[in-house]
Amino acid sequence: MDYKIVFSDIDGTLLNEQRELSETTILEIKKLKDKVPFILISARMPAAMKHLQKELEIEELPIISYNGGLVIVDNKVVSSTEISLEIIEDLSALNAEINCHLSLYHKDDWYVPKMDQWALREENNTKVTPQVKSNSEVIQKWRSESKGAHKIMAMGEETHIDKIQDYLIRKYPEELHLYRSKDTYLEIANKKISKFTAIKFLLKQHYRISIEEAIAIGDNYNDVEMLRNIGYGIAVGNARREAREASNFIAEKSIEDGVAKSLMKIFGF
Repeated sequence: MDYKIVFSDIDGTLLNEQRELSETTILEIKKLKDKVPFILISARMPAAMKHLQKELEIEELPIISYNGGLVIVDNKVVSSTEISLEIIEDLSALNAEINCHLSLYHKDDWYVPKMDQWALREENNTKVTPQVKSNSEVIQKWRSESKGAHKIMAMGEETHIDKIQDYLIRKYPEELHLYRSKDTYLEIANKKISKFTAIKFLLKQHYRISIEEAIAIGDNYNDVEMLRNIGYGIAVGNARREAREASNFIAEKSIEDGVAKSLMKIFGF
């Protein structure tokens, strides 16, 4: 198959142990330039992806952020799907008793209730500094602006995250996607979207490329759907079992330049 486009997850897939792009990864992706688009697709916010695009010299290419909740082409939003303010209010009220960290995201705005260990860790990982504002203040602000959240990130003790997950599964089974990236992390998105729905949208509306001609690379639960349904799915060696089973090929680990080595094998540039 003559593959015409590559979609790659970031965390756990593209980055090394320092959560940075290795020289090998940068070199191999640059070889694709003007031949095969290399699209970043992540649960991250756009601002946490753009510095990686710059390093890879692919700033002109689209990005898919928030697990498909926000698609940007030519620096313009072409698809946006939010979590309703009513659900955010309900979760915030529940969390008043649990006291987990709730990060609220909309486009390039990231709000944290305080700069605690969770906020500092995410700041270090994503190279983005959040705005400090209580959940209630953000809700009040968004109500006046008719906004919702592109993503909610709950971070805290495993038992507390369990309570939030169980509650949301029970109350909003048809409204929310819940991704447990770690025992202490829960990513919350609108159930109408996923990485795969965003890929289909972008291929149809922007590239006119078929699903069969596309490659996707990932490692985690939120990558399973795209890995299973894409033309050629690649799981890095450190991927979760579900991601590996959904893929056509298992590459080396992310910290062993799995993405770069896969590109070399497939394209040979």
